[in-house]
Parts: sequence; C-alpha cells; structure tokens
Amino acid sequence: MTQTPLNQRPLIFGEVLFDCFPDGNRVLGGAPFNVAWHLRALGLNPLFVSRVGVDSAGDQILAAMRDWGMDLSGVQRDPDHPTGRVEIRLEAGQPSYAILPDQAYDYAAPPDGLADITLIYHGSLALRRRTSRETLSAIRAQSAAPLFVDVNLRNPWWDAKTVAGLLDGARWCKLNNIELTSLSGPGDPTDAARRLLDRHGLHQVFVTLGAAGAFGLGADGTCERVAPANNVAVVDTVGAGDAFASVLIAGLLQGWPITLTLERAQDLASAVCGLRGALPREIAFYRDLLMHWEND
Repeated sequence: MTQTPLNQRPLIFGEVLFDCFPDGNRVLGGAPFNVAWHLRALGLNPLFVSRVGVDSAGDQILAAMRDWGMDLSGVQRDPDHPTGRVEIRLEAGQPSYAILPDQAYDYAAPPDGLADITLIYHGSLALRRRTSRETLSAIRAQSAAPLFVDVNLRNPWWDAKTVAGLLDGARWCKLNNIELTSLSGPGDPTDAARRLLDRHGLHQVFVTLGAAGAFGLGADGTCERVAPANNVAVVDTVGAGDAFASVLIAGLLQGWPITLTLERAQDLASAVCGLRGALPREIAFYRDLLMHWEND
C-alpha cells in the first residue's frame, strides 16, 4: 500500500455485489465497493458500510477485503437476505442487467464510532429501500463530515425527487453526461452542471464525458477540464467512473489542486479501461501510477 496518511477516513456507504454471468462466472463489484477498494490501494483507510448475507458469497467478499487490507468493521452479516447479485443475461448477443431486489445491502444498519470520519460518500442504488435511507440519515446525523454524492442512476431503482433530496446538503456531486441530462435537462453540459450546482447549493460538480474526458465546475464559476489518455487500449469501461470518483475523494481529502485531482482521476479511470472488469486484483497495478504521481 502507499504511504498516504491513514488519518484520512472516508466512509463509503452502499452496495457490494456479484455480477453473475450465464456461464457461471461471478465478478465482484458494486460502485461503492469499487470506490472503497481503490481508496485502500491509494493509501487511505476507508470505512466501507454495507451488508452481506450469511452465505458463501458473503464469505468471499469478506475474504477479498481482508486480503486487500480493508477494514471489515462496517460490513454486517444478514441471516435473512442474500449477498447482492446482478443477473447478467445475453439477449440477441447483447447483455442485459437485472439488479435483484431485497438484497442484504438494502438492509445495512448504522455503524458505531464515526468521530474520525472525514468524508461521507454514497450513491443512489443502495438507498432504494426505506431501511437503508434511514441508515444514511442516521450516519449524517452522527457525523458532520461533508457529503460526496456519486449519482450512479440504476434503472428502475431511482426517481428524480429522491435523487434531488440526496443532493440537498451535499458538498460534491459526481455524475456522467447521461445522468446530468436526466437530472438537469438537455443542452450544453457546463450549463446543465451550473443549474444542478445552483439548485442544490453544491460546492463542486464533476461530470465525466466518456471519450471526451471530464470537467469540474465550482460554485465560484471556475471550470477545469481534463482529456483522457490517448495511449490506452480500451478493453472494458466498466468501473471507470468508480475509479475516477475514488481519486476525486483522495484529492479532496489531501488538498490537491483541482486540476491535478482531475488529471489523476482520469489517469486511474483510463488505466481501469485497460482491464477486463472493474477491479484490479494486484496492488502492482497501482504502483507505476503512484510513482508517477509522486514525481509530479
């Protein structure tokens, strides 16, 4: 692991699950889990708050976290609901995704001891049930840490009113250009981001634009842009946004300049696009990147 100070303690709240393919293969993921995974590799000490079943899938998740050096104290076991699953089916050669209801992560309870939390991150999928929404409210009541909302809209598990409520009181928001259009209307992305920022009193909005890169818009009107690396052979874009979000969090907590933060976020997102799947399973994946950052 890197030598970033471990007193940076973001709380990452949300789903952990397996993507389950027709051939029986399973891939570990869930956007908040992916963010926590990257943050640990970047040297931070995230508290990942979620819930898994009392089943073999839950055992595998805890074992993977333990091997990666992650804190397991925020992950609960649920005897009544299974570990999260997404069923992936092939229809006319194209994948379709069924995010199953009533999974263990839908029933996460508030953790204890949040005095050292320095940022709270969450998305929207794990808040589809009242139980988890109440848990997030309890976390927010216990901690004065600023909020980072990574919108991550997942059909059919969201509605505009609920997402608007999540953004109220947040300091930062990250979303892609399609999500931005859904929440703020069509037109120029910078103008749409400004509308979203003003409507919810956000400090910054970060928008990923796929092959066109990304930008960050501040409440002071400053807009910084970054282009993706052009030397990456794209294998799979799954998880690129989660990688981007993790570096945004690292940069915000460590006081990096926003331009540098965006460049580094794009670095990791581009590197993940060169993988099959969202998560590197070897710490060596991060080593060259971190050495490059240290020499900047």
